[in-house]
Amino acid sequence: MNINTLIDIVKEASKMMLPDNFEITQKDGFSNIVTSSDLAVQEFLCKQLSEALPGSGFICEEEDINDASHEYTWIIDPIDGTANYARGVGQCAICVGLKHNGHMEMSVVYLPRTNELFHAEYGKGAFLNGKQIHVSDRPFQNGIMCTALAVYHKEYAKVCSDIILDTFMQCNDIRRFGAAAPELCYIAMGRCELYFEYLLSPWDYAAASLILTEAGGCLCDLQGKPLTCINPSGVLAANTKDNLNKLVDIVNKHI
Repeated sequence: MNINTLIDIVKEASKMMLPDNFEITQKDGFSNIVTSSDLAVQEFLCKQLSEALPGSGFICEEEDINDASHEYTWIIDPIDGTANYARGVGQCAICVGLKHNGHMEMSVVYLPRTNELFHAEYGKGAFLNGKQIHVSDRPFQNGIMCTALAVYHKEYAKVCSDIILDTFMQCNDIRRFGAAAPELCYIAMGRCELYFEYLLSPWDYAAASLILTEAGGCLCDLQGKPLTCINPSGVLAANTKDNLNKLVDIVNKHI
């Protein structure tokens, strides 16, 4: 399996996001929805990737697919930012990462509405539309943080708000694009510098995590520990280790 094959499969899957006649159903109220496009993209990806890499496992957002007992495991979010997708907002992405034993091996995050395709391979750098990318060198006080208020778990809204306010008073500004993977990729390419989410599923961050680290960035859980990429977790990320450590300190004042 090579990265070009994965890119071709993801681009082919993205064609299923183009029609506007998709159906929307609620998984758990208005804040957690699924579209017929999510299901079609995931089904296509699972079929194509299982043929491309026989014997691999899958962790996918839709239909409770969770089989990480293989040497190789695909971690898939068919559409990260489904609410954005359903409302015509550009920040929505197909996310596919391949985990090989203990580390992410390759990944693609593709935003078809903005025509931005991020990809990375372990030890080979990160790229946007074929051009190598790197994090910025901005200090914390000039950093922009991407974040959210744990929309699926509004019981955490107060602690998230406290962390966001504390960080906002020490950095440049805050952004809320509504999709985790594109936000992590924006740090990778130097658009933003900081990231905080109280709780994410592995398909939200696994693919983008490799793109970020291959671009020179770093990320961890809320306690500063490495991410497994197969379990739900809080996620912190930054362009530099110093900025990440500062963000960890802020978060741990509040949790």
